[in-house]
Amino acid sequence: MKQSHSNTHPLFISLSVLLFLSLTGCWSSHEIEEQSLGIGLAFDKAKQSSIEKKLNEQGGAYSKRNLITTTYQFITPQVASSTTKQSGPQQKSYVNVSETGDSMHQMVRELSLRSEQPVTAHHMKVVVIGENLARSYKLEQLLDQNLRESELRPSCLVLISKGRASNTLETKKAGEIPAFRLAGIVENAYRTTRILPPMSHIKVESKIKSGSSFLMQKVLSADGQVKFAGAAVIDGKTHKMTGTLNEEELEGVTWITGKGKGGVVKSFDKETGQPIVYEIETMKSSIIPHVKRDSISFDVNIESVGRLSENWVVSAGTFKNEFLKNAEKSSEEEVKRLVGNVLEKMQKEYKADVAGFGNRLRIEHPKVWNKVKKDWDQRFSEAPINYDVKLTINDYGTTGGSKK
Repeated sequence: MKQSHSNTHPLFISLSVLLFLSLTGCWSSHEIEEQSLGIGLAFDKAKQSSIEKKLNEQGGAYSKRNLITTTYQFITPQVASSTTKQSGPQQKSYVNVSETGDSMHQMVRELSLRSEQPVTAHHMKVVVIGENLARSYKLEQLLDQNLRESELRPSCLVLISKGRASNTLETKKAGEIPAFRLAGIVENAYRTTRILPPMSHIKVESKIKSGSSFLMQKVLSADGQVKFAGAAVIDGKTHKMTGTLNEEELEGVTWITGKGKGGVVKSFDKETGQPIVYEIETMKSSIIPHVKRDSISFDVNIESVGRLSENWVVSAGTFKNEFLKNAEKSSEEEVKRLVGNVLEKMQKEYKADVAGFGNRLRIEHPKVWNKVKKDWDQRFSEAPINYDVKLTINDYGTTGGSKK
């Protein structure tokens, strides 16, 4: 027994040494305090910043064409920690730096000549592309370097801005970080039908390769504030922005796809003209393709269950079945108006299927799809589309008129 016990000591010591060696750290690690964390990125048509101009005047220029201005939003540990110690309208919790040129990769490497902290993109939250740029260049040209970069996560959100994209990365609110704000607004989709499902880098790449037209969320900016408003229409063949859907038209697309998580429908009582608001609890839609010889048509069946969340009709009897049926009817008519308007725009103005009709045809009639997919947007623009809407009010709150 003693001999066996004594033999375990050398083995224990050897294992301990090996364990300590494995805890020495990673040879390629970098201290967090030495990092400049990229969290936001904006692409705009070229407009050199005043700092760029001053540096260039002193010999800081290099061989390039001034085509695109890229604005990087950084947050450093020093800046982040300082926001908890200081306050005031001038205090910012982020730093924006702009560089103008013709190569995304070269521009980001130029920043290494302006800061001692290396740029990292592991925490990139959002990329915003200015509308003017999105109309001039293919999306794959603008995003190619991002998609090839192993540091940047494929889940990074991509938006299209009205006006300069760099303005969406500004705020006047102390302690607020614009890139986080944009990424956070997407999470409000359960509150409104006017926010698209997140369009990430990987989804954009998938859409481009599929050759299908699609939508990207648009964002507006004014005086340091932003608003998600409508969507950019991306053409499936050119991969450029070809038009815009406004907020109501985007609502119509949400009803067609059935991908809404929540929101409201405002209609008006026919007798009094007063507002009635229907709040969505559930939504679903089915797109049914029909093929008869060379003719393709679709039926869209939309269903929703919700509650009467606001009612300006103050007369008695608002709990009665007759009133609730009328409220359902007026809400249904409003949804039909939204759907009809956006179908008109998709088919007649843009001739672009951005609601997934082609995808349903591909799934249910793959042979037909293979014949028409090359010119699908044109075929879609000529296809008859019928739609039916059924809304059901199952809750009307705790207040209302008499049941008598």
